[in-house]
Amino acid sequence: MKDNNSKLIIGVLIGAIAAATISVLISSEKGQKVVEDIKEAAGKAEKDLRKAYDQFEKKLVKGKEYATDLEKKAGKYIKQRMH
Repeated sequence: MKDNNSKLIIGVLIGAIAAATISVLISSEKGQKVVEDIKEAAGKAEKDLRKAYDQFEKKLVKGKEYATDLEKKAGKYIKQRMH
């Protein structure tokens, strides 16, 4: 029981420290600059990720078309060989 209480107290302290840090970060001028930089970096990361996803999706569609075409050609080839 004592061990659980210690864990609870440590958790509450860590949460309080995190909240205080975020509060200082948001309220100070330098902190606001950091937050703005983080937002900008996150926006760029999102844009880059969307671009990469779109490229991947196009390649996936192209690969599916290639596989479908290959399947058709293989079917025709097999039919020719059987007759």
